[in-house]
Amino acid sequence: MHVRTLTGGVAAALLMSMPLLSGQAVAADSPGTSAPSAAAARVITYDASGSAEFRSAVDRGAAIWNESVDGVEMRPAASGQRANVRVVADNGWPRAVTTSLGNGTVYIGREAVNQGYDTVRISSHELGHILGLPDRKPGPCSSLMSGSTAGIACTNPYPNAAEKAEVEGNFGGAAITPYRTPVLVRD
Repeated sequence: MHVRTLTGGVAAALLMSMPLLSGQAVAADSPGTSAPSAAAARVITYDASGSAEFRSAVDRGAAIWNESVDGVEMRPAASGQRANVRVVADNGWPRAVTTSLGNGTVYIGREAVNQGYDTVRISSHELGHILGLPDRKPGPCSSLMSGSTAGIACTNPYPNAAEKAEVEGNFGGAAITPYRTPVLVRD
């Protein structure tokens, strides 16, 4: 009997501490309200200090995602804070290397920019990979994740309804399973 009571007490303590150990953000109820509030958006921080001339395009790409979905919010990392996403400029083709959902490195490649592709579309597209979206090639300009197959005339940096819904599903409170190995998505 004593063992069963002790085991039950330990199990109850673990269950009560799970929210503290899991690191998930949950919105607190507003004072004076009786209905529980919705879960807060998961915050993903990004460090664009290495994005060189593409800094404003990266910030705009993050802002587009913030305008488009509720389940996740992308914010610049505070000084000295370790970011979930590192964004760098290089001379290759744009790509994202994800380490898990919401984490990884985005490369804003000058090769595509030099060919005439829009920098804000590139940024928004690559951040879409960080948010769990795959390439959808070939595709129309209305699909952000169609990437380069929409052509250089396409400057649409906004996700379509299906892409928004997929990101909402990825961050809608379900357990997030990290990728087993880093995944390189070359566009």
